[in-house]
Amino acid sequence: MRARVTGVVLAASALLALTGCDAVSEKAGEVVSSATAAVASAAEEKMNEVKDGVNATGDVKAGTTSTDGDRTIAEITATNPQDKTADYTVMVNFRDDSGNLLDSVVLNINGVEPGASKSGTARSNRTLTGATTAEIAQALRH
Repeated sequence: MRARVTGVVLAASALLALTGCDAVSEKAGEVVSSATAAVASAAEEKMNEVKDGVNATGDVKAGTTSTDGDRTIAEITATNPQDKTADYTVMVNFRDDSGNLLDSVVLNINGVEPGASKSGTARSNRTLTGATTAEIAQALRH
């Protein structure tokens, strides 16, 4: 999936660079939007694979974003309020300053002890430009 999305984005970018035409620029934007929607859909499907998960969005917090190489990352922390060890599956959305969805990823944070916190790193699927924020779209405790 990642290779297909990357290929589509690169092809659109190359087309834009060669022509500079407004119509091509508009089409490239549509292709990028379509690729972002496909990634978000894949993340939702991954969340749907979790069996016996309970909504735990309140247990999970997203830190500020930074870059690691060419990717955007954010530290995600799960705090387990339960009396037994739990695993968390978390969908993280990366958004721009206008609130537009740029990317979605799914992160697993396993073995969070009762009353304890544990962190993991959400890493974007592709290079994101401009200021970005990470938000918890969904979190399941299981």
